[in-house]
Amino acid sequence: MHSRRTVLTTAAASAAAAAVAASGSGSGSAHAAVPAGGRRPRKPVPDAARRARLRRLIARMTPEEKVGQLFVMRVYGHSATDPDPADVAANQKEIGVAHAAELVARYHVGGIVYFGWAHNIRDPHQVADLSNGIQKAAAGRRVPVPVLITTDQEHGAVNRVGAPATLLPGAMALGAGGSRDDARTAGRIAGRELFAMGIRQDYAPDADVNVNPANPVIGVRSFGADPRAVARMVAGQVKGYQEGGVAACAKHFPGHGDTDTDSHVGLPYIHHSAEEWERLDAPSFRAAIAAGVDSIMTAHIVVPAFDPSGDPATLSRPILTGILRKRLGYRGVVVTDSLGMQGVRVKYGDARVPVLALKAGVDQLLNPPDLALAHRSVLKALQEGELTERALDAKLMRILLLKERRGLFADPYTTHEEVDRVVGTRRHLATADRIADRTTTLLRNDAGVLPLSRRRERRVLVVGVDEAAPSGTGGPPTAVLATALGELGFTATALPTGPSPSQRRIDEAVAALGERDAAVVATYNVTADSPQRRLVGALLGTGKPVVQLAVRNPYDIAQLDGVKAALASYSWTDVELRAAARVIAGRRDPAGRLPVAIMRADAPAEALYGIGHGLSY
Repeated sequence: MHSRRTVLTTAAASAAAAAVAASGSGSGSAHAAVPAGGRRPRKPVPDAARRARLRRLIARMTPEEKVGQLFVMRVYGHSATDPDPADVAANQKEIGVAHAAELVARYHVGGIVYFGWAHNIRDPHQVADLSNGIQKAAAGRRVPVPVLITTDQEHGAVNRVGAPATLLPGAMALGAGGSRDDARTAGRIAGRELFAMGIRQDYAPDADVNVNPANPVIGVRSFGADPRAVARMVAGQVKGYQEGGVAACAKHFPGHGDTDTDSHVGLPYIHHSAEEWERLDAPSFRAAIAAGVDSIMTAHIVVPAFDPSGDPATLSRPILTGILRKRLGYRGVVVTDSLGMQGVRVKYGDARVPVLALKAGVDQLLNPPDLALAHRSVLKALQEGELTERALDAKLMRILLLKERRGLFADPYTTHEEVDRVVGTRRHLATADRIADRTTTLLRNDAGVLPLSRRRERRVLVVGVDEAAPSGTGGPPTAVLATALGELGFTATALPTGPSPSQRRIDEAVAALGERDAAVVATYNVTADSPQRRLVGALLGTGKPVVQLAVRNPYDIAQLDGVKAALASYSWTDVELRAAARVIAGRRDPAGRLPVAIMRADAPAEALYGIGHGLSY
């Protein structure tokens, strides 16, 4: 790999550095942003000198190249130049190119976003090679500008890069742990591992305050429902990610926590008054800005208190320029949420949305459904004066300064050796387990059902949901729990029953429990009419000890009458399920405290368990 690194650096990285620095010294602002143990930080360069160099770079660009730098685009395939035939066909159908290198050449895109469903992620070495191939393609252009490679690695419910990379507790689990230091450490580990794979931006942390239990899209992706507590955790994660070398991205401005509509499929409304927004939603974004967050993502939500036009925040100048830029004083990069989501497409056509977003105050346009149309529309708006070149250049300056801060002009490449040195190390994995041990929340423990005893309840049946695990996070959940309990001295058997168990499957579970001493049932977002309620009731009817574990939103216990022992893990990823198993087995004392309130099912205005509730042994 050293010879490969030499070839890449001499043939390509030097071209990108030369484009920025007339002296050939490259970018000087990687400084502390580049992680220790990776590359040695360079001596800081005065801001005026950096800006002068970047202005010269911008001056060399054609209008087409400038417009291209505003886009962050998906692309199918595991390789920048040689993806699988099916991915070539998907690229040609959706984008009109064969692969990532051609995407960079044709559209001059400033960013590329990785997804599991786009087949970008197989293993860390492959991700590093894909990243290197993209950067090599960018360095070979007439005006070489490195690509900002990004992904959604929130951890918990949303992961893109899975094992053998380190899997960390997600936001609400960290919120239950309550430690800003843990949030910062988790962000730093995640950042270092992404950096080692050539990814220099992470669309995290989620800064939404989840005050609505019915929220279909945020939920456990939020740190909780207490604005001040969420703000502390957001600040910790921003610092951690950026100490790890990647640009953090606080989302979704101005706050997606109090919606009952998923903006992927509809257009949510936030009916907070200006005063309520200032109290509930603003603190976490203020904290992110104070922590130096590199980027903020917009929400496709309508906030009538700030913009009565009915435009989503992504397209609202009063919200993005009036509030985010002027009131909050944010000077970094503003990126849209995906422009393929229905929330931003319901009012205007796909040709107008990118232009309106830029006019509202956006810098980067994420994943438009039709890149060719979007690129033409922005270019036309520039040529006709609807968008001014001065405004466009200001957006480019913010984007290029971000790239420089993240060391992309100095050296955008990585190596297999760097991946092996950083990704999924024993130390990172052990730290993830220690953090997870502080997050599991014991909600109820009547009659001392927990912890289970290896003497009295040695034979354990694990039933419940086997929800598809976030990308690369192992699973299925019942198998992970059974294996973990087995390693802790129990004889555990997994019998998945699913989120909607049939009566036949319920009867099988009851019969299986008859031959065992206790049951652990994994539940997932239980509703009033969920068949999971019948499963839990039937298991309780056997008289055997039953432990209920909510593996996503912690609100399930409100729907489950008669449960004596209830836990929340806030995710069904391996690291959190193993932590829950240690609590069930009594190897760890439950330390998590609810970061949200659980309301009564029969009296929704009354709390069953308030914020901060959590039992110990």
